Amino acid sequence: MSDPALREQIQRATHRAEEHNGFTKWLHFGNAGWLNSRDPELQGRAVEFLDLVAASVIFSTTIDMTKTLRQMAREGRTIRASDLAVLSPYRRENVLRFGDCTTAGLHVPPPAYNPALHAATEWP
Repeated sequence: MSDPALREQIQRATHRAEEHNGFTKWLHFGNAGWLNSRDPELQGRAVEFLDLVAASVIFSTTIDMTKTLRQMAREGRTIRASDLAVLSPYRRENVLRFGDCTTAGLHVPPPAYNPALHAATEWP
């Protein structure tokens, strides 16, 4: 631990891991992030699903960031490795956790419910 470069490398890796943990915790909004079941199998599924959702959001964000960086390069902007080193795929401002919902159609009543069952009187 007396090597400053090694300490810095360890600190960067720890920071990234904590950033990932904070991001997945932010994504897990249901039930305040608590698991409902005591069943280890169901808990494992919930954690795996959360990891899948987090990976999907991170992947989508990375694609968007890459498109933007490529556009900036096409425009002639200089992109340095030091600039890329500070970018993070754990951004939150581009994520709509609850979806993009519209309320435009809420005033339109649904069609009347028809309880009649039209079944065939004879079977083929």
